Amino acid sequence: MQQRGFTLIELIIVIVILGILAVTAAPKFIDVQSDAQGATLKSVKAALTTGAQLVYAKSALVGEQKTAYAGDATSQVSVNGVDVYTDFGYPASAGIDSDNAKLAAFVDLDLTNDWYLSTPSSSNSTSAGTFVLTPGTTKPTNTSTNTCKVTYTDAANENTPPTVVATITGC
Repeated sequence: MQQRGFTLIELIIVIVILGILAVTAAPKFIDVQSDAQGATLKSVKAALTTGAQLVYAKSALVGEQKTAYAGDATSQVSVNGVDVYTDFGYPASAGIDSDNAKLAAFVDLDLTNDWYLSTPSSSNSTSAGTFVLTPGTTKPTNTSTNTCKVTYTDAANENTPPTVVATITGC
């Protein structure tokens, strides 16, 4: 007579093996929220970089790509109907400092519900020529020590594009 199916011992062995595999694999999936927030910050970094390149392309079309930001409207381009101040053709953080709509003109971010924009005038230790985006709507106590953020630093000169850095170690 030929046996069909599993014996009880075989079934118990398979269940034990699956339990051991689940216990060893579970810690890798527990930190999913942190990974998701890190991925979101990397996406924001990519969006800022691409948006800055869009502004630069518009600046190059009107011949503003070699002009440094002078603290006034002498170097600006219109993006989606909003005048964005430029520094060597790229978005100037000083212009974003005064108006969130200037950032929203070239990057689609919800600055009311999802992100907090820290600028030099918001007095959270952001240096001139930079702005910092942090997840959430509460003001961080100190952006220089925050380890979950995206930092945009203005172009240093006409040959150096702005730097956008995603810091995800503390997410």
